[in-house]
Amino acid sequence: MTAYTPFEMQTDDTASMIIPEQEYQPRGDENFHQTLDEAIAATRDAHVPFLIIGGIASAVMGRDRGARDVDLFVRPEDARRALEALGCAGFETKVAFPHWLYKGFKRDVLVDVIFRSSKDVLLDDEMLRRAKEREFRGHILPIAPPEDLLIMKAVAADEDTPRYWYDALGIIAHADGLDWDYLVRRGKQHGVRRILSLLIYAQSNDLVVPAAPIAELMMLGGYEAAPQPEPNGARPEGEP
Repeated sequence: MTAYTPFEMQTDDTASMIIPEQEYQPRGDENFHQTLDEAIAATRDAHVPFLIIGGIASAVMGRDRGARDVDLFVRPEDARRALEALGCAGFETKVAFPHWLYKGFKRDVLVDVIFRSSKDVLLDDEMLRRAKEREFRGHILPIAPPEDLLIMKAVAADEDTPRYWYDALGIIAHADGLDWDYLVRRGKQHGVRRILSLLIYAQSNDLVVPAAPIAELMMLGGYEAAPQPEPNGARPEGEP
């Protein structure tokens, strides 16, 4: 049976695209690792700035649910050059959706070239500066910052993609030293109420989320923020 991934985009015509997606199959074979290496090398050789998102990034930053494809996140102005670089490296290439997604295929491994994520999340200089090289099954890769990855996952989560929501929770549970101020600032741009709901849900599952970002997101979302206890159980200053 074919599953489908709704990928809502904020475009001029507010189009909503449905992306066919094969049933989940973890990839750990040599074809996957060789294709990953070749995709990374081709993109670097073309001098295209990029970060890794998707299942690989989730495995590094949160929970490993078995990466089965490669997701390259590039700037819109670099997307065509990235696709051409894959083509020169022997990948079969395809313009899937000209305003956000190109695809490359090799050895039955899919490489997505994503240049606009849900809610118009774009690769920018700040994201590139904050990214770090991380190890993934023997590969050293530039992984998107955990805060940006969390936002991309949370705002893309839908009825047919609940795993994105739980990927975001996995980042809260496992990523070290989340920058909550940066998360709130990015959340303000791309989905205040969705990020607020995620953080409240995380607290309901006993994950450590400070009170301050929740209070700030509540105000940004138009809610009256009630004082919240700190994660250690201490009451806010001035509370009895």
